[in-house]
Amino acid sequence: MRGHDVAITAPHDRRIIVGRAPETTQAQALTALDAASAAQAAWDALGGHARADIPLRAADLMEARLEPLVALLSREAGKTLPDSVAEVREAVDFCRYYAARTREDFGAPKPLPGPTGETNQLSLHGKGVFLCISPWNFPLAIFTGQVAAALAAGNTVLAKPAETTPLIAFEAVRLLHEAGVPKDVLHLLPGSGPALGGWLLPDDRVAGVAFTGSTVTAQRINRALANRDGPIATLIAETGGQNAMIVDSTALPEQVVDDVIASAFLSAGQRCSALRVLCLQDDIADTMIAMITGAMDTLVLGDPSKLSSDIGPVISQAAADGLMAHIARMRETARILKALPLGEAHAHGSFVAPHLIEIGSIKELTREEFGPILHVLRYPASGLDALLADIRATGYGLTMGVHSRLEGTARRVFAASRCGNTYINRSMTGAVVGVQPFGGAGLSGTGPKAGGPYYLHRFASERTYTVNVAATGGNTQLFTMNEG
Repeated sequence: MRGHDVAITAPHDRRIIVGRAPETTQAQALTALDAASAAQAAWDALGGHARADIPLRAADLMEARLEPLVALLSREAGKTLPDSVAEVREAVDFCRYYAARTREDFGAPKPLPGPTGETNQLSLHGKGVFLCISPWNFPLAIFTGQVAAALAAGNTVLAKPAETTPLIAFEAVRLLHEAGVPKDVLHLLPGSGPALGGWLLPDDRVAGVAFTGSTVTAQRINRALANRDGPIATLIAETGGQNAMIVDSTALPEQVVDDVIASAFLSAGQRCSALRVLCLQDDIADTMIAMITGAMDTLVLGDPSKLSSDIGPVISQAAADGLMAHIARMRETARILKALPLGEAHAHGSFVAPHLIEIGSIKELTREEFGPILHVLRYPASGLDALLADIRATGYGLTMGVHSRLEGTARRVFAASRCGNTYINRSMTGAVVGVQPFGGAGLSGTGPKAGGPYYLHRFASERTYTVNVAATGGNTQLFTMNEG
């Protein structure tokens, strides 16, 4: 039975229907799970070298189809053209990086030491079926990264894209199938997250879940998996952050302004790594605030398909309403320092104007606000340790920024922050695959880091193979070690 189709509208103009996507039914989801479970052993037996060839072909196909992918990202996800190009590039990087890691780690078994007369080998294998649940803010890059990693490690995949961005996920799956992934090995399941989770998470054949999204949803998935009586499942979660940047009196003001604008407002503030709380040493706070508010006036909000637009819409009207409710609360308890105007050009889309809001403490923020809202607070030079303690007390640990020309200060913040990614004297967004592996700790995720050398291992089971060679004639290497 086919589920009903859902219209996907453009975030910048809800009158535009970008396409339609089906809702996966329970019967379809369980049929996909049956097929993926049956196909997993053969896919794993194919071996790492053969599997690695496929994401390489997928990367080539993505590069060849850059323009239509960019156009779809802009229309469906509301991304500006520079953001869309960068996202295709990141998806390509994930494919190629995980292919290289697969050949290195999932190729030939690794020999291990042992006593003479015995050989030992370690090999990595897929765990089974992985449910990959990806977000709307990087509907191609994160979607592709999760799926490519799970496949490369020898798992079959049920890919569940965000409800607001299924069309770009469909294109990614089509490219992966074209690149050589068998259809029984990779299944696209668009539709309701709670419904699909309710059908699939209780099933013991789901060996693991790779999830990127909110902390609340990750906790629900974790509880559902823990409630099963079967094999203990794997959860790889990358969630949100109350990301702070600390700026002391030695920082270069112009560089701070550029990095604050990029980190807080570009991509409409819809990056997991985006700057949420700017912490200014009180000696320089007034000057920095004046420069930042001036720089905000140069930002252009508009149709993301136009090169003139710096910032597009947030993903949906529901997201916009939530952000505006937060701004309304802040008007009662904090100080609005700057808010850009919206006009008639924004009337039919889910636009939220960039806001700069002064607060007294990070403790005033009870959750992450996922949009172009930057909170700023002041701290005394003697209060750095107290500030760091307050940041740690939020429970998040995703990204941290430091602007200081004192290396000791940067090291001190790094040691105390316990964040996954700390950036010194640069923007806090734009982690590069293989260069800045991305992921946090605490309420910000489980690790290991996406785009890093240990990520694929979390999708794998380790097996050792031990042989008593003495039983078949002895250790020939020992007998011949003095020859030649």
